[in-house]
Amino acid sequence: MKQEVVLTGITTSGAPHLGNYVGAIRPAIARSRSANVTSLYFLADYHSLIKAQDPKLTHQSSFEIATAWLACGLDPEQAILYRQSDIPEITELTWILTCLTAKGLMNRAHAYKAAVDENQAQNNDPDFGITMGLYSYPILMSADILAFNANKVPVGKDQVQHLEMARDVAQRFNHHYGELFTLPEVEVAETPLLSGLDGRKMSKSYGNTIPLFVPEKKLRKLIMKIKTNSLEPGEAKSTEDSTIFQIYQAFATDDEIAQMRAAFAEGIGWGDAKQKLFELVNAEIGEMRERYEDLSTRPAQIEEIIQAGAAKARTISQPLLEKVRAAVGLHAFGSQK
Repeated sequence: MKQEVVLTGITTSGAPHLGNYVGAIRPAIARSRSANVTSLYFLADYHSLIKAQDPKLTHQSSFEIATAWLACGLDPEQAILYRQSDIPEITELTWILTCLTAKGLMNRAHAYKAAVDENQAQNNDPDFGITMGLYSYPILMSADILAFNANKVPVGKDQVQHLEMARDVAQRFNHHYGELFTLPEVEVAETPLLSGLDGRKMSKSYGNTIPLFVPEKKLRKLIMKIKTNSLEPGEAKSTEDSTIFQIYQAFATDDEIAQMRAAFAEGIGWGDAKQKLFELVNAEIGEMRERYEDLSTRPAQIEEIIQAGAAKARTISQPLLEKVRAAVGLHAFGSQK
């Protein structure tokens, strides 16, 4: 086992988008090339069931995200790429951790509190429409991390609370049963969360994403739909609240960013700014799009890679779960803990 274990997952509830690429895929692949890192990347298909009950969507999204990782340069010989649902230790550990996790901790989870607040704002029962999947989401996420004793999990700011909860859950287990789990370090991604077409966080839940590998013409059409204000060409524009500038910044060099900032100050027209953004993004993802389209015609090859990744992942999770089972008293009669 290498010194540092880094884990990243993407929920399989839609096509991978520019936000996934900038915030998770691109930095994760760069990090996976380090010699002292064991990198685990997974398709979070169990997590997707919380929001999506369309089996075709879940299946297709899993395939698209796996293909995207590979098209973007992930080397399955250097990193471990697997499907969450192929690792039975994760669900077993989820239940064991559920039996130790305080309900009060789950009551404080942001997603649950937001759902309750929305219900109350509409004069509904506080728990109307809230499933145990949504409520227990942080425990499943804890199991994702602890099943591999990942010590670093890069996340956006909106996921920091879940990492802190995973630490709390691990500490509680270790206190009761012994030091089996590494406490994961909260590592906030340096890249800011990208905004979507409507200015809100780019998210499949909001339906405001720019899919990563749409055809070139469709990519341009979507970028041209990005919401802007009514300032005319020639009027100075702020970069602070501009989705166009924010996405541009995520793909550009320092010199290109400085030039675009100056163009905003000089009053570049929104159409011209969007065209520059399209050209920049398309230049970076063009070759990857071609690889993606080629890989998409070979699902059996993708599945073979995913199954090989699951086998590698389970060389870590199985021995650990055997220790966990023994620690909590789930072992054969006559055997010693």
